Amino acid sequence: EESGPIIRAQVDHFKDFAAHCLQDTRAFDPLYGNTGGVPSASNTFYSVGPTQVGVWACQLGSFEVVHGERQWFHVVEGVMFVTDLSNGTSKRCVVGDTVMLPKGWSGYIDVVEPVKKVFTVAK
Repeated sequence: EESGPIIRAQVDHFKDFAAHCLQDTRAFDPLYGNTGGVPSASNTFYSVGPTQVGVWACQLGSFEVVHGERQWFHVVEGVMFVTDLSNGTSKRCVVGDTVMLPKGWSGYIDVVEPVKKVFTVAK
């Protein structure tokens, strides 16, 4: 259940996704935790109760995700692979793809072309 101020409508423009609008998160990534120093940046536009919405960008590299939060994302730039540790399957994610990672998901994120995505996290 959401709690907090009522949000009637919120519009964030693509120009707000530019690199200079994002915060460096390589020390501790808010979506994935420790990315092993892989350069990443993000900006959360909405954060009420268990829900966060924002943009995330990452340079080339690979890192493990252990017991992640429930997450939906839509790729707007680049190419990445999402590999599920439970069964070893790997999915290529490109511009226009939408992905849902269930709560507790564990696997690897492999960024092969600098990537940018719009995300929603539900804790």
